Amino acid sequence: MVKRSRIVAFFLIVLVLGGMIGATTTNILGNIKLGLDLQGGFEVLYEVKAEDGQTIDDATMASTAEALNKRINALGVSEPSLQIEGDNRIRVQLAGVHDQNQAREMLSTEANLSFRDVDDTLMMDGRDLVEGGAQQTFDENGQPSVSLKLKSADKFRQVTEQIVQKGSPNNLLVIWLDFEEGEHTFRGEAVKEEPAYLSAPRVSQIFNQDTVSITGNFTIEEASTLANLLNAGALPVELEEVYSTSVGAQFGADALDKTVMAGLIGVIAIFIFMIAFYRFPGFIATVTLSVYIYLILVVFDWMNAVLTLPGIAAVILGVGMAVDANIITFERIKEELKVGRNLKAAFKTGTSGSLSTIFDANITTLLAATVLFLYGTSSVKGFATMLIVSILVSFVTAVFGSRFLLSLWVNSNFFNKKPGWLGVKQSDIKDIAENFDTIDLPTKFDKWDFVKHRKKYFAFSGILLVAGLLCLVIFRLNLGIDFSSGTRIEVLSDHSLTKAEFQEQLESVGIKTDDIVISGDTHNIGVARIKGEDILNSDEIADLKTEFNEKYGHEPNVSTVSPTVGKELAKNAVRAILIASIGIIIYVTIRFEMRMAIPAVIALLHDAFFIIAIFSITRFEVDLTFIAAVLTIVGYSINDTIVTFDRIRENMKKKRRIKSVDELANIVNVSLRQTFGRSINTIISTVLAVIALLIFGSESITNFSFALLIGLIAGTYSSLFLAAQLWYVWKAKELKTKGALITYKEKKKKTDEPQV
Repeated sequence: MVKRSRIVAFFLIVLVLGGMIGATTTNILGNIKLGLDLQGGFEVLYEVKAEDGQTIDDATMASTAEALNKRINALGVSEPSLQIEGDNRIRVQLAGVHDQNQAREMLSTEANLSFRDVDDTLMMDGRDLVEGGAQQTFDENGQPSVSLKLKSADKFRQVTEQIVQKGSPNNLLVIWLDFEEGEHTFRGEAVKEEPAYLSAPRVSQIFNQDTVSITGNFTIEEASTLANLLNAGALPVELEEVYSTSVGAQFGADALDKTVMAGLIGVIAIFIFMIAFYRFPGFIATVTLSVYIYLILVVFDWMNAVLTLPGIAAVILGVGMAVDANIITFERIKEELKVGRNLKAAFKTGTSGSLSTIFDANITTLLAATVLFLYGTSSVKGFATMLIVSILVSFVTAVFGSRFLLSLWVNSNFFNKKPGWLGVKQSDIKDIAENFDTIDLPTKFDKWDFVKHRKKYFAFSGILLVAGLLCLVIFRLNLGIDFSSGTRIEVLSDHSLTKAEFQEQLESVGIKTDDIVISGDTHNIGVARIKGEDILNSDEIADLKTEFNEKYGHEPNVSTVSPTVGKELAKNAVRAILIASIGIIIYVTIRFEMRMAIPAVIALLHDAFFIIAIFSITRFEVDLTFIAAVLTIVGYSINDTIVTFDRIRENMKKKRRIKSVDELANIVNVSLRQTFGRSINTIISTVLAVIALLIFGSESITNFSFALLIGLIAGTYSSLFLAAQLWYVWKAKELKTKGALITYKEKKKKTDEPQV
C-alpha cells in the first residue's frame, strides 16, 4: 500500500525549500561582497623598506597599516581589505574604487610635509601640524588651496622672521611633499616648468598666526587629496610596490554578467543530464543541487567573504563535482536492485556502501583545496575558499539531503515494482533466489579487458609524456607576468581593435612591446605584456590609465609583478603540488594501502604534467589561475581514482583469498567495469559545467577553463587506464612472492573449549 503521507511530506519540503530560496536569495546576493575583478578596483602588495637604522618589527607594521587604513577611509571605499603578510608586506584590496589613480596616489605617497628655505634648510615639518587640521579651501582668487592648522603660532612667527631676513629674492618659504635629500633641491627645481615642490610663496612680513595656506595650480580633487593625505599622517616607513593589479569597472561588470550566464547554462545542462539518465533520483539530485548552490551563497555571506571571478567558477565546478556523490549513490542502488533486492533493501545497502567512497573521495579533494588556500594568493585564495566550502556543503547535501528525500519515496512504497522510475530495466533484474552478488553482474563493458592491455596504456602515456617533455624543453611555458615579472595591460574598446592600432597607442605613452594579443567576440579586447624588470611605476600607470580611458572609453586593466614576487609565486606553486601529493599519499596509505597510494599519486602527477605539456604546445598563458586549475585537477584525479580503488578493495574482501594473478586481474577488470559508467557520467556532468565556462564565461578565465577541461579528460583516463593497472602490477608481484593474498580475516570465535 502506498503511504501518501511520505509523498505529501516530500512535496511540502520541496515547496518550503523553494519558497525560502526564492524569498531570501536576492537579499543574500545583495549582501555578498564582490571582488575587484567583478566590480572594478585595484589591489597592491607593498614591501616595507627599512631606512638607515630603522627596524621593521610588528609595531612598525601595525603603525604602517594604520596609516594606510586612514588613507583608505579618506577615499570612502566600502569594505576595503588590508592585510599584513609575513614580516614585511602589506596587501591592500580596494574593490569598487571610482578613481584608481587618486587611490594609488593616496596609498603610495609618503606624505612627509616640510617647510624649507631656498637653501633646503628644514624650518618646519608635519609634526608641527595639528592632527586632522588640514582642509581643502579656496584662496582670495577663488582657486583651490589647502589650509593648515599649526600647533604653535610662535614657531611660525620665528620661521617667517628668518625668511624675511633673507631678503628678496631669497625670501621664499618652500613647501615640499616627500622631499628627498640628494634628489631634490630648490635651486634645481625652480627652473623647471613643473617643479617637485608644492608651492614657494614669498614672505615679505612676519606672521604671528597658527594657520597657513598652501596655494598652487591645484584642482579641487588635487587639493582635497593633499588635505586627506596630511590628515592621515605621514607613513612611518618607505613602501615599495612589488605587485599590483587593477580592473576597470566595465571589465568587472562584463565578467560578472558573462560568468553568471555561463553558470546558469552549465547548471541547467547538468540538471537535464541527471534527469535524463537517472530519472526520478536525478530529479531529486536537481533539488538538492539547487539547495547546495543556495547554501554555498548563505555560507559565503556568513563568512563575509569576497566573491571573485574564480570563486564563481569554483561554484559552477563544484556543482559538477557535487553530482558525483549523487551518481555514486544512485549507481550503488541500481546495482542492488539488479541483483534482486527489493527497493528498501537496495536503498539501505546502496546508500551505506557508497558512504565510505564518498567520504574518502571528498577528503582527498579537500586536501588539495586546503593546500591551494594555504599557498594561494589573492583571487586564487578566493577560489580555494569557495572550493573548500563547495566540497563540505556538497557532502552534506548529497549524503543527507538526497538520501533523505529519496528515502521518503522509497518508504512510501510508490516505486515498488516500478524500477524504470529509478533508471533500471526490468529485464536487467536477477532473481534474488539465484544469490547473485554485485561482483557477478554483467555490465556494458564486459568485453573490455583493462588489465590485458595495460602495457599499451603505459606505452601510450609514456609516448605522450616524452612528447610533452620535449615540447616543454623546446618551447617552454608561455609564462605570464605572475611568474616572469613585468607589466600586463588589458584594454576593452568600444570598437574592434587591430594589433597595429593597439601597438601604436602603447608607443604613444612610451611603451614598446611586440607581445600583443587581440581577443573578444568582436576583437575589442587587447592584451599587451612587457616582461622583465622594466616594470611601470605608479606615475606611468596613472598616465596610461588616463590616456587609454580617453581613447577607448574604459579604464584599462594593469598588473605589475616584481621579479622577487614572481619567483616566490613559482616556488609556492611547486611546493603546493608537492605538499598536496605527500598529503594524499599519507591519507590513502592509512585508509587503503601504500600500493594504492603511490599509483594514485603517479596518476595525478601524470595529469598535472599533461596539462603543463598542452599549455606549452598551445602557448596559452600560464598565470595564477593556471595553478588553481592544476591543483583542482589534482583533487579531481585522486577523487576518481579513490572511487575505483574503493571498489577494488570491496571486491577483494568478497573473494577473501586470492591465489592467482588471473583472479587478481579479474577483480581489477570487474571493479573498473563497475565504476566505468559512473566515471563517464561524472566527467560528462563536470565537463558540461566547464565547457559552459569556456564558451560563455569571461575571457579572464578562459585559460583556467581550458586547463580544467584538459585536466578532467586526463584525470578520467588515468584513473581508468593507469592507476588500477599500476596497482595490479605491484600487487601481482606481492602475490607471486607470498603465494596467496588474504584479503579478509574472520575474527576467531570465543570458546571455553580447549584449542588444539
